[in-house]
Amino acid sequence: MPTTTHIDQVLRQAADAKEVPGVVAAAVNDKGAIYEGAFGKRDLGKGDAMTVDSVFWIASMTKAITATAAMQLVERGKLTLDDPVGKLLPQIAASQVLDGFDAAGKAKLRPAKRPITLRQLLTHTAGFTYDIWNPDLLRYEEKLGIPGIISCENLALTMPLTFDPGERWDYGINIDWAGKAVEAASGQKLDAYLHDNIFAPLGMKDTGFKLGAGQRARLCGMHARTPDGLAAIPFELPQEPEFHMGGGGLYGTARDYLAFLQMLLHKGKHNGATLLKPETVAEMSKNNIGNLTAGVLKTAAPDLSNDVDVFPGMAAKWGLSFLINPEKGPAGRSAGSLTWAGLANTYFWLDPAKRVAGVILTQVLPFADAKVLSLYGHFESGIYQVLEAA
Repeated sequence: MPTTTHIDQVLRQAADAKEVPGVVAAAVNDKGAIYEGAFGKRDLGKGDAMTVDSVFWIASMTKAITATAAMQLVERGKLTLDDPVGKLLPQIAASQVLDGFDAAGKAKLRPAKRPITLRQLLTHTAGFTYDIWNPDLLRYEEKLGIPGIISCENLALTMPLTFDPGERWDYGINIDWAGKAVEAASGQKLDAYLHDNIFAPLGMKDTGFKLGAGQRARLCGMHARTPDGLAAIPFELPQEPEFHMGGGGLYGTARDYLAFLQMLLHKGKHNGATLLKPETVAEMSKNNIGNLTAGVLKTAAPDLSNDVDVFPGMAAKWGLSFLINPEKGPAGRSAGSLTWAGLANTYFWLDPAKRVAGVILTQVLPFADAKVLSLYGHFESGIYQVLEAA
């Protein structure tokens, strides 16, 4: 009978071989924990052992949490999915589209053909992109001296669109704008709103934008994959940011994130709290981009990301705000499962049909690292083998 021992072996071997500095993996079903493991070091520069309560920068795994906040406000009538979000955020109403550069190298900008909606922000169809996967945006930033989004400076949000709203899927700063909409609609700063409406009800005591002393004592260091192997590198998000980055600013633990995923498995309820209505979770979990496809990105910054193709050969879809595989996944997840990831190679999936969710966390750049993705696949398939044998 398959057991989780095989998962332990695979993760331990990878850490021992320095394929990853350290790794935490954990999985739950709708009844509770089914796996938890920690292997290797939190930081190769210091040598502290990885533990199941180690703290990671979860980066874009933040997005699903911010989307949940936005959908709570939709339920309360404070936000709408399909009205122009520029009514709340005048700056977004004035967004222009970057149509390349003229012969002198000056950016060519024009008004967008239609207003941006919250649904477009949550589905990455609004027109905003990330410089990591868009060379024109990188060029625009450099020419105008605009900082990257992880600066958490408001100036970083002044980027143009790279296509008209609703016309395609492309990954970008959309959920940072959704975080601004949450603030405008709720009257709270994003950190306070998330704490009061998501983290405290779910018992997510180690998740937040700012590192407390207890979290810092368990914080994982960042690492870069170099030709000579893994190297510890300095990294920390601004602790007193101009804005809280709803698209990627959170630090947290595997256990905390699984509490959030269990809430979704339970159709909006967990830990004695109701965060969303079942019909809202259903809306978030279905294809919201029609005939468009999602999940493929070509890198413009190889030190930060490899090329990304989450489900090669599959026309993946996007919910509010998750990648959806319309066919069965290669490691066992059901069609219609939800997933996404964070830049430093943190990943999660949620399978509503088989009632299981998992996370695997490292702190390695660049994103879409082949060794971590291989571990992810072994971990996921191991979890399904255990479930099937039960």
